[in-house]
Amino acid sequence: MKETKCILQEAKAAVSSLAVLKSEEKNKALLAMADALIADTSSILCENKKDMDAAKDTISSVMLDRLKLDESRIRAMADGIRAVAALPDPVGRILSDETRPNGLHIQKVSVPMGVIAIIYESRPNVTSDAAALALKSGNVCVLRTGKEAFHSAFSIVTALKKGLHSCGINEQVINLIEDTSRKSALDLMRAVGFIDLLIPRGGAGLIKACVEQALVPCIQTGTGICHIYVDKDADLSMAMRIVENAKMSRPSVCNAAEVCLVHRDVAKKFLPMLQKSLCDPSREHPAKLLLDKEALSIIDGTPADENDFDTEFLDYILAVHVVSDVNEAIAHIASHSTHHSESIITQNEQTAALFTTLVDSAAVYVNASTRFTDGGEFGLGCEMGISTQKLHARGPMGLRELTAYKYVITGNGQTR
Repeated sequence: MKETKCILQEAKAAVSSLAVLKSEEKNKALLAMADALIADTSSILCENKKDMDAAKDTISSVMLDRLKLDESRIRAMADGIRAVAALPDPVGRILSDETRPNGLHIQKVSVPMGVIAIIYESRPNVTSDAAALALKSGNVCVLRTGKEAFHSAFSIVTALKKGLHSCGINEQVINLIEDTSRKSALDLMRAVGFIDLLIPRGGAGLIKACVEQALVPCIQTGTGICHIYVDKDADLSMAMRIVENAKMSRPSVCNAAEVCLVHRDVAKKFLPMLQKSLCDPSREHPAKLLLDKEALSIIDGTPADENDFDTEFLDYILAVHVVSDVNEAIAHIASHSTHHSESIITQNEQTAALFTTLVDSAAVYVNASTRFTDGGEFGLGCEMGISTQKLHARGPMGLRELTAYKYVITGNGQTR
């Protein structure tokens, strides 16, 4: 097993080789990486089966679905890489251009971060997404997956490196940490001088550890206690479709809804609809509703406690709270949200405007599912993560969010 320190040294040394690549060279490498991924499908699936077999008795069925790969998912990963190749290069953009009265020509130019480390859990597709985004944005990446997905990630990285090799590009621009213990995660958090940006993608525990212990710059991402507020002026059929999609389509992802807020004036009509649809026993995975006192007076369910409104379930579980008006909904979100994604369902434009103005989250929707908070859906190709903070990036982190900038000043002998 290669030591983490050695991997970091190799990553740092690879920065200059990547910085000089032209857009055409990066795009050629990305397409070769996508082709290599497809070519290695059988071996990737074989390694993924090892992970699935080892994890089947230790993680939930929902989390197993996140871990599972099949041919269609590998094709989707390859397509994601190709989509990144088709996007404009974010490096070298002139962000501002000014000539000062003293004749100095000052340009603000976008540049790569340098070395980006990504700590993530049991989602093999993050491996290829992160590698593609890092390469296109001129950054070397250091990937550290959880033990549940290590065999899958290793086989994916092996394929991606074959693509790089075929184009004569330094294979150390993509790196995978081989130690899956907590120590390696801590090593990345404290790798001052080697890591320019740390992006954790995972549960609340991982995010908290990074924020509290990282000595390198860190982005808070991922944790999603997402709300959908069904207003008194909502089209209830539309609301039902949106809530069902946001909760049931893929509950293990961070943009899935965890809380449904319902206006009191429509609760007696909407809650039975919600229960009938989400809790239908004919479903493969009927939902469990955790209901506040007022909701329990309308439909049967499990009583909710206060902690349920501060929990990212990542499962077929939905907490339900009845509110008196939009202001109470906004206040509830302010108290319990992780500032990821929130949605209001209403036909009242003034109410919608109030909601979008006062709700302080990375993505705020009107009459749409929170499941759209995704780099691909936002036209970014894919994303490195969903930032729930405000500096330096917010929301889906695509190519531009993986760049910094510097000033390039040209003079003709000026002195101060």
